Amino acid sequence: RLEMRNFGVKVSVIEPGYFKTMITNVENLEKNFLSTWEKLPEETKASYGENYLKEFLVTLRKMQKKYNSNLTLVTDCMEHALTSRFPRTRYSAGWDAKLLYIPLSYLPSALTDVI
Repeated sequence: RLEMRNFGVKVSVIEPGYFKTMITNVENLEKNFLSTWEKLPEETKASYGENYLKEFLVTLRKMQKKYNSNLTLVTDCMEHALTSRFPRTRYSAGWDAKLLYIPLSYLPSALTDVI
């Protein structure tokens, strides 16, 4: 964003939260993760442990329930960034982006690691 400023190009960053899309489709994510897991050397699998795999998949399923399906929140940000005379530097779409990620970005790294 800052590098483009010298060329007179204004860049807006759109930071969406979790939305229900093909990228966040749990079946696809599970399939890709399990495929990658199967390709790992046994030593690596042992380092992480089977419990890691199970917990990850459970967490993935839980997160899916909180995905937002209203993609207009993101596309409205895109439209504003593209058509506004004075677009914002950053756009956050979704309640999770506004209430979780933005406040976390202001905290010290050690604290965000704990959270």
